[in-house]
Amino acid sequence: MKISYNWLKQYINCNLPAEEVAKALTDTGLEVEDMHVYESIKGSLNGIVVGKVIHCTEHPNSDHLHITRVDIGAGAPLAIVCGAPNIAEGQTVLVATVGTTLYADDESFQIKKSKIRGELSEGMICSEKELGLGNSHAGIMVLPDHYEAGKPARAYFEIEEDVVFEIGLTPNRSDATSHIGIARDLLAALNQRSQGNTYVLTYPDVNDFKADNHTIPAAIEIDNTEACPRYSGVTMSGIVVEPSPKWLQDRLQSVGIRSINNIVDISNYVLMETGQPLHVFDMKTIKGNKIIVKTVDEGTPFVTLDDVERKLSAHDLMICDAEKPLCIAGVFGGKDSGVTEKTTDIFIESAYFDSRWIRKTARRHGLQTDASFRFERGADPNITVYALKRAAMLIKGIAGGQISSEIKDVCACEFTPVQITLHFQYLNKVAGQPIPKDTAIAILVNLGCKITAMQTDAIMVEVPTFKVDVYRPADLVEEILRIYGYDNINIPSKINLSLNANYNLDFDKQQHRIADMLSANGFYEIMNNSLTKSAYGKLLNEIDENKYVRLLNPLSSDLDVLRQTLIFGGLETIAYNQNRKNTDLKLYEFGNTYTFDSKAEQTETKPLNPYTEQYMLAIFMTGNKEAEAWNQPAQAIGFFDIKHFTEAVFHKSGIDTLKIVTTEYQSEFYDYALSYTINEKQIGIVGKVSKKLQKAFDIKKEVYHASIYWDILLKLFAKQKTLRFESISKFPSVRRDLALVIDKNVSFDALQKVAYKAESNLLQAVNIFDVYEGDKIPEGKKSYALSFILEDKDKTLTDKVIEKTMAKIQKAIEEQLGAVLR
Repeated sequence: MKISYNWLKQYINCNLPAEEVAKALTDTGLEVEDMHVYESIKGSLNGIVVGKVIHCTEHPNSDHLHITRVDIGAGAPLAIVCGAPNIAEGQTVLVATVGTTLYADDESFQIKKSKIRGELSEGMICSEKELGLGNSHAGIMVLPDHYEAGKPARAYFEIEEDVVFEIGLTPNRSDATSHIGIARDLLAALNQRSQGNTYVLTYPDVNDFKADNHTIPAAIEIDNTEACPRYSGVTMSGIVVEPSPKWLQDRLQSVGIRSINNIVDISNYVLMETGQPLHVFDMKTIKGNKIIVKTVDEGTPFVTLDDVERKLSAHDLMICDAEKPLCIAGVFGGKDSGVTEKTTDIFIESAYFDSRWIRKTARRHGLQTDASFRFERGADPNITVYALKRAAMLIKGIAGGQISSEIKDVCACEFTPVQITLHFQYLNKVAGQPIPKDTAIAILVNLGCKITAMQTDAIMVEVPTFKVDVYRPADLVEEILRIYGYDNINIPSKINLSLNANYNLDFDKQQHRIADMLSANGFYEIMNNSLTKSAYGKLLNEIDENKYVRLLNPLSSDLDVLRQTLIFGGLETIAYNQNRKNTDLKLYEFGNTYTFDSKAEQTETKPLNPYTEQYMLAIFMTGNKEAEAWNQPAQAIGFFDIKHFTEAVFHKSGIDTLKIVTTEYQSEFYDYALSYTINEKQIGIVGKVSKKLQKAFDIKKEVYHASIYWDILLKLFAKQKTLRFESISKFPSVRRDLALVIDKNVSFDALQKVAYKAESNLLQAVNIFDVYEGDKIPEGKKSYALSFILEDKDKTLTDKVIEKTMAKIQKAIEEQLGAVLR
């Protein structure tokens, strides 16, 4: 949100450097993210002086240029070549001297001494458009003769220079969506710093408001008091719609609001001043002189100010007249009810709308306006009449006309301030140190609160209705501390804690162990949004779109459902990096996936029964294993690389890998894949992402992905026996190799399991070091070269024992898997 420092000074007597103000605001929680200088005329006419044309002749080498001599009050007259058709001797003009920078939209150029068609030019005689003083570019700007040559142009033209603060406003700070709201916090902070009441907040005076006549009465009727608890309005007649005065245009332009006309500009001015959105209707468009606040039928067409026809929802609150809708309440105006150049009579609206209704309507139609921004966060229900008076008096002073009715204020309920009892002991406990009572009270008063009762150990605080997020003692403590200054809270010299013995599995610790392992192997952790686009469900038939958990009011079509899988977020990350020339990636992500089962029974006691949330670990690998180097060729990542890290996760989780069963897995997500199960429960899938998916994300290099069911893995880990440590064997291990011819469909995993089953005591490891298919190997067969590591913890193995053990293993493989010794 943009805040003008000059505008801020209208309400608080502060002339501190802008940097000090920015720091004070940031310290209160209103973080100033950026500061920039605003100039009503870009460049502030620096380097522009008044000149007198003392000589003007035609250029000998051009049919439209002129050579002039211009007196700028100092030194010899300047020779300037000018192409304006209206240049003439004796004129008083504005001259951009050599070195001056001129601006054209977002571009700039510097005036240099140069030759134009052979003639020296030592400056530039400017038009009003070139200087930002108007829009005419038909010729140079001719000034009155009494303007003194050599004087800076700034002396004759009013230039607004300002500092604009860009404030990162948090959603709970609806009280700070205006210049008065920001000034209130600044007042409290500066008075706290000065330990006094040096700074004073001044509100615009509306006590002189009164109706001039009662010629245009307007009735107000609220049908939906839930969505609109309060609606205020007043009529005016005889106004003149025209461009706003310069001061008003400058104020709005400094905070990024485009000037439209004096009436609309005043409504925007009051919005930025008080935080209360207003809307101005042309009275001619209000049939029956009656405003009705209600909802309309589902699908009713309505054309908004941006000339877009929208289909209304039955849950959109509308401002209507006796016949038709005029405006989407608190969000956007209608095309045919706004103020035009022909408008003479108006109705000004100032209302309080329920934040939930406005938020849902704004999201439903994809609209984000200054009005909805404030109503969504919670407006002040008791400021409607004040803002109405302020706007009416400004319009009367700027656009003329008369106030033609009393203020009509329809209120469905009373909005009484919240009363909170704050105990000083509680304040000190939360703060961690004693806070002086007088300081706490002064801060609350400066923030607009009232102290309605005071005791030795507590105070009763009346919280103004503009602070919608303050309703508990803890909220009051937060208000006090952010003004008192968190920097003034001492860091304690000791830390008190109690240690608890917990012998259960620490799930977070286990996750950190796996994350550390992956990170140590060159993986980067990613965290994607749990919200994703439902359109991904159309990429694969395997995705059941009925199982999506859908948002009722999505921010956009790209964030309209909760994810069923982590794979799409990972592919988005890979595509993002690939487009920035970062193609060698190893990534992992822990996160929840969500599904909805429409067949599951939903009851009052179990409202979430149809919903399932599952915690997953996703691993992605793509590109090369290592960066290119002179001493080693680039080697692409393959399926067995991700398989290795997937099984490393299982091993690190204490899972007995011999109990894991691997089978081929068929899925549209993968070109080929393996499924890991244990005790008939699937614990993971690893595979190569399908070309169809890669194409959908425009990913060029092959991507390998593993999906691990983390919740299930942790449950298995929790059941594992306590880890045992044993010393390294004193006796040597022995290696024996076998070359076996087996069927192509027999996996190494199957061979390994048979070997361990045949010899569970001495066999320490089984490895494969060669696979061969081809010459002298029968069709449908393949050759595996396996190594077996044997070891006895108690004694040295003899040849007889070794041969007997290997014979037993070989026999089991031959009988159970049909292997033949090669």
